[in-house]
Amino acid sequence: MYGIILAGGSGSRLWPLSRELYPKQLLNIISDKSLLQSTFERLTRCMKENQILSITNIKHAANVKMQIQELTDNPVVLSEPVAKNTAPAIALAVKYILQTTGDDPVIIVVPSDHLIKDNEKFADTVRKGEKLAQEGYIVTFGIQPDYPETGYGYINTLKPLNLGYKVKEFVEKPDLITAEKYLKAGTYYWNSGIFMFKASVMIKEIEKLAPDIAKITNNVDFTKSKDIPFVEFDKMPSISIDYAIMEKSDKIALLRLESDWNDLGSWKSIYDVSNKDENNNVFVGHVIDEGSKNSFVYASSKLVTTIGLEDTVIIETEDAILACKKDKTQDVKHIYETLKKQNDDTHLVHKTVYRPWGFYTVIAQGNGFQSKILHVNPGQKLSIQSHNHRSEHWVVLNGTAKVILEGKELILSPGHSVDIPVKAIHSLQNPYKEDVEVIEVQKGDILLEDDIIRYEDMYGRV
Repeated sequence: MYGIILAGGSGSRLWPLSRELYPKQLLNIISDKSLLQSTFERLTRCMKENQILSITNIKHAANVKMQIQELTDNPVVLSEPVAKNTAPAIALAVKYILQTTGDDPVIIVVPSDHLIKDNEKFADTVRKGEKLAQEGYIVTFGIQPDYPETGYGYINTLKPLNLGYKVKEFVEKPDLITAEKYLKAGTYYWNSGIFMFKASVMIKEIEKLAPDIAKITNNVDFTKSKDIPFVEFDKMPSISIDYAIMEKSDKIALLRLESDWNDLGSWKSIYDVSNKDENNNVFVGHVIDEGSKNSFVYASSKLVTTIGLEDTVIIETEDAILACKKDKTQDVKHIYETLKKQNDDTHLVHKTVYRPWGFYTVIAQGNGFQSKILHVNPGQKLSIQSHNHRSEHWVVLNGTAKVILEGKELILSPGHSVDIPVKAIHSLQNPYKEDVEVIEVQKGDILLEDDIIRYEDMYGRV
C-alpha cells in the first residue's frame, strides 16, 4: 500500500493563525506535532515511511519537506508549480507511484489537516478499505453524522456491499433544514475527503472521465525527474477530485470510518475537541479571565485579558486579532478573502516566517525599508543568492556567523556587521553548534521575498 498526503490547502477559516504561506496543516494546534506530521505518522501504521508521498504547492514545499524530515530521512515531496485543486494533484501523484515502483499498488489519499486521535481504529478501517479497493472499487471513507452539520459535503448510499455501501450520490454542503433531513434519513455520511483505490483503476477513470487531465499527465515523465514542469501543469483544469471523478464514476463504494474524525475547519471545531475548564472555556497562551463562559481565547504573543465573555472566540497573533461569536467562525473565510482582495499581507504571511534554515521575524517596516531578526539554526545556511532591488545590512546579535560575499568568506562575532550591496552574491551561514541571530535591515524600492535569485541551495530551492 502507498499513501498520498494532500498538503496544499490554505486554511482560510483558521485565520489569523493560519496564513496562505503557512496554512493550518503546518501548525501545532492540538499537540506538539503539526497536523501534517500527525497525518504522516498515522499512515506509517499501514505502510513503510518511504511509501508515503506528500504533494503540495511550491510555496509550501520547503516547509512541508522540513517537517517530514523530522520524521524520516528521505521524504518524498512533489511540488505543484501552481495551485490546480485536488484532481490534477492526485493524478500526478498516482503517475509518480506507478512510474517509480513499476507496480499497481493500492493507494490511500488523505488530507494533511484532519484530526484523528484513534489511530488504531483508523488503521483497521484502512485495512478493510484495501479489500474493497482490490475488488476494483474507488473507496471513499464516510463519517456517520451525529448532528446536522452545514459545513461538510454529504454522500448518500445505496444497498450494502460485503464491506461498506454502494454510493448513490455526492451532495454539496446543505442548509440546516436539508442537513436535518439527511440526518433523519440515515443513509447520508459526511465526506471525509479520504479515498482509496488501485492505481490502475484511478488512472482508467481519469482517462474516461477527465481526459484533459489524463492527456497532460501522460506528458510528465517521473523516471527522469520528480519535478512537475510548469508548462504542462499550467494547462491543467482547476478541479477537485469530487467533481472530476467521484461524482461521475460508477465504481464508488463508501466505508464508514470507524475512528474519530474532525477536519478542524473552524475555530469552533478546535474548541469542540479541546480540554475545557469548569466554565467550559478553552484558554491557550497568556490569558487572564474573569467570569467568562463557553469561550475560546488563544494568545500567541501578548497578554490577553477577558471579562464576562459568553460563546466568544478571540484569537491573537503578532499582527492581527480575531473576535467573533462562536457560531460565526465559519465566516472567518470572508475576512480572509477581503484581506486578499485588498492586497493586505495579513492574509499571506505572519511576522514570523519559518524557513528550512530557521526563521525570521519582521520587527519594523516602512517606506523603502524593512528590518528583520534572522535566526539560523546550527549546521544550516541560507542559499547563495542576490537581490535586484534591495541592499541589506547585517548586524550579528548572537553566535558566530559565516558570511559569503562576492566569493570572500567573513567570520562575524556579536556586534560586527556587514553591508550587502544590490546585486551582490552572498550567503549567511551557521556551520557551528550554537544558534545565530542577525538583525537585517533592507533598503530599496521593492522589498519582496520574490526578489531572490538563488545560485546554490542545500534545500533544493534553486
